[in-house]
Amino acid sequence: MKLGSSISAVVTGGASGLGAATAELLAAHGVKVAVLDANSDTGEKHAQAIGGRFFHCDVTDAGKVDAALAGAREAHGAARLVVNCAGIAIGKRTARRDRDSGTTEPHDIASFERVIAINLIGTFSVMSRAAAAMMTLDPLDDSGERGVIINTSSVAAEDGQIGQVAYAASKGGVAAMTLPVARDLSSHGIRVMAIMPGLFETPMFAGLPDEARQALTVNVPFPPRLGYPAEYAMLVKQICENPMLNGSCIRLDGAIRLPLR
Repeated sequence: MKLGSSISAVVTGGASGLGAATAELLAAHGVKVAVLDANSDTGEKHAQAIGGRFFHCDVTDAGKVDAALAGAREAHGAARLVVNCAGIAIGKRTARRDRDSGTTEPHDIASFERVIAINLIGTFSVMSRAAAAMMTLDPLDDSGERGVIINTSSVAAEDGQIGQVAYAASKGGVAAMTLPVARDLSSHGIRVMAIMPGLFETPMFAGLPDEARQALTVNVPFPPRLGYPAEYAMLVKQICENPMLNGSCIRLDGAIRLPLR
């Protein structure tokens, strides 16, 4: 799929980090971009800056997803490209023991469910609804391609660290559904891929002191630094343009394998 003014795109989590960089790159190539995010202030400003449209969206609420996608459709037509970047991370162990008192407590279910709801169920909700609209579009070319869906997994899906059980489970789910969803949608000419970022310069890492950042980057073989959101966006573009990329997860990580902690 060649990017250009004939293509409309939806980017969830498009107000910051990986999503913001993706929305910016797509807009720079003439794509009509709808930025979906739960942060209205930042989302509106970013959408205006790139010449796109903003739609408030809580991916855990099916009704709000429907409303946001309907708004994007009305503004730009049904999306040919969907990039799911909305997500959160928490740090909690499966169970913990207090060293002083000796008391133990399990991981609370509420926070575990919230991570799964946003990262996994939210991704599926947007994807399935966008795919239903994509199916109705005319093919873009003789191959029958109608569109592309790109989801964000994580290297934590394969080598999650201590305290990442909820995050790793959610991102593992995103990775695991890539192939079956690609197969589900193959007869309709819709490709599905997942990107598995390593350590990237996102709001998640922005507040870390230099010492902590250096401790993280020392684990990246090459280049020995955090990834740039623009590099994630570059891979989105490359997936769009290469029709044989389908049903797979691509690690984008500088060859890192996350250590134990």
